[in-house]
Amino acid sequence: MSPSMNFALIAKSLGIVSLLVGASMALCLPWALPACSGTPVIEWKAVAALAASMAIAVLLGFGLIRWGRHADDRMLRKEALAIVGLSWCLATVLGAVPFLLSGTCRGHHETPQAADAGPGVPMSLVDAVFESASGFSGTGATVITDLEDPQLVPRAILFWRSATHFLGGLGIMVLFVALLGQGSAGKAIFRAELPGPSKDVGHSRVQHAAWTFAAIYIGLNAVLTVLLLVQGVGVFDALCHAFGTIATGGFSTYNDSVAHFHSLSIEMTITLFMAVSCVNFALIYYVILLRPGKLFADVEFRTYLAVLATATALAVMFGLVHRDFANTSEAVRYSLFQVTSILTNTGFGTHDFDRWNEFGRGLLFFLMFVGGCAGSTSCSIKVIRYLILGKTLWLQTEQVYRPSVIRPLRLNGEPVETEVVRDVVIYFATFLSIAVMAWLLLLAIEPDATWAGSHANLHDKLMDCASAVAATMNGVGPGLGIVGATQNYAGLQPLSKLLLSFLMLLGRLEIFPILVLLTPRFWGIRK
Repeated sequence: MSPSMNFALIAKSLGIVSLLVGASMALCLPWALPACSGTPVIEWKAVAALAASMAIAVLLGFGLIRWGRHADDRMLRKEALAIVGLSWCLATVLGAVPFLLSGTCRGHHETPQAADAGPGVPMSLVDAVFESASGFSGTGATVITDLEDPQLVPRAILFWRSATHFLGGLGIMVLFVALLGQGSAGKAIFRAELPGPSKDVGHSRVQHAAWTFAAIYIGLNAVLTVLLLVQGVGVFDALCHAFGTIATGGFSTYNDSVAHFHSLSIEMTITLFMAVSCVNFALIYYVILLRPGKLFADVEFRTYLAVLATATALAVMFGLVHRDFANTSEAVRYSLFQVTSILTNTGFGTHDFDRWNEFGRGLLFFLMFVGGCAGSTSCSIKVIRYLILGKTLWLQTEQVYRPSVIRPLRLNGEPVETEVVRDVVIYFATFLSIAVMAWLLLLAIEPDATWAGSHANLHDKLMDCASAVAATMNGVGPGLGIVGATQNYAGLQPLSKLLLSFLMLLGRLEIFPILVLLTPRFWGIRK
């Protein structure tokens, strides 16, 4: 029997994560100052809330580090999984505190009489957790109905909301490994944190790989910010939209998202960077080294481009047939942006795709389950898993009529290990099973009366709830119907919001680092 879980080491690691989250809140404080002339009371309250949140995070961090100061630094995979899963839960809780303490409102009062109680309806604890989970997981789903009213959402809090995208984009734990290394345990953390089935990095190269990923991520943010500034976007908006783009998160500072800018060049710039952010960062590294051949030789990248091009062409064609667009140029403009936004799980919007034809809406719903490449900031299932599953089914079909022929499964000319194939099949089965169960739970929680109005009917409830599950578990953000492109999640029941928050973290960490936390045996002995 192996020794018990190293709780002291876990506490020490969580303490460092708490300090990182607390320190990042300080970056939001200056953004309150330019807005103080308009709503000084609201902004200074936000500053006080951020300062208090920082104090909580820092005190908690030092307390956890002190608890684990004598910890044995030997870390096994079990501790690594616990640290990754608990770190995201801790970050989500800490990230919710500024929303609560600042009095951020999710929307206006429904009746004029209620306005005497304040400028709007304050976010509840569940709302704050939902918004924080959405930010850190790169989902971009929101419960805030009016982002542009400074009386409801202080500028500093709006920046913190986007900053959670930046922190969660590449992964809190990747930064953790880059800064501290963690020796042989770094590989376990790195593997548990980065999305996708292929993360073969040697023990000695883990810290270098983490630094490389972090540098590319920060570099993409910097380049996009500069390009947006050149096109006339303000510093605040440029940073927030860069955070939302590179992290494939989708939080905007405007109610109508990227459509607010009314600029084709800005839309195409963001489209390009959404697409790039879903390319394996290892391949981007080769491009930086002037070795682009590696990029185009990768079968996952080529398939990703093919899916993007095919889906865009289909959206344009069916959109024109059903007259969803005024002309061809408009069809190409909006279809390219929305298909890229949904495929990459970003969730930005320039057009109300809920008004598209049924095929177009169905296409976007399917793309939610695809995602980008492994080793990128994208969520969802990933292209490489579809490739492995498709080739596995093809080989199994061939064995039905040619049982004597045994062919190895290959990708990029290299054989794929049986263990990887097994993991992919299990992941598909687990992902879809959880999605179906969550859909049924959401149908049970949400009252039918919500769909009784003129906007929809009970038949729409099935699709709306399915899209809510798909949009949150796949990290997209906006779904269809009452959680669609021009709507939000504010009207859902508190229990539904908690369920969807759980799905966001589950999808971001690719299920198992969160599921193991719910397994009693996981905390008993370590193997």
